[in-house]
Amino acid sequence: MIRIKGTVGNLPVDLAIEMDAQDWAHLTGPLATAVEAAPTSAATPAPGKGKAQDDGAWRSVLLLLEQAGRIEGPALLDQVQGLVGDVAAGKRMLVRLRHCPQVKVEAGADAPVYCWVG
Repeated sequence: MIRIKGTVGNLPVDLAIEMDAQDWAHLTGPLATAVEAAPTSAATPAPGKGKAQDDGAWRSVLLLLEQAGRIEGPALLDQVQGLVGDVAAGKRMLVRLRHCPQVKVEAGADAPVYCWVG
């Protein structure tokens, strides 16, 4: 059974959905297939974008942050978008920066602050 509780606007919601084993198998079947295929597809670069292009953009983003030393997330996103060409790619770069050992992300007053730690 799945239970969903919360609100929609000002209206309270309490919804219970009962499912048998066949329903669960039908629901999770596509997810299991996607999980099995994900490692293979994740290793393949997106069409039209080579690994060298992605690596070059990544090095440029790292250099940008290294030179700045410390920069707020929105300002960094604007600059990264200029380097990589679009919003989605810029956001992916910021996520990648969060997991980079050379970068520390601190909580700022209004936005996260990306700091170069080298």
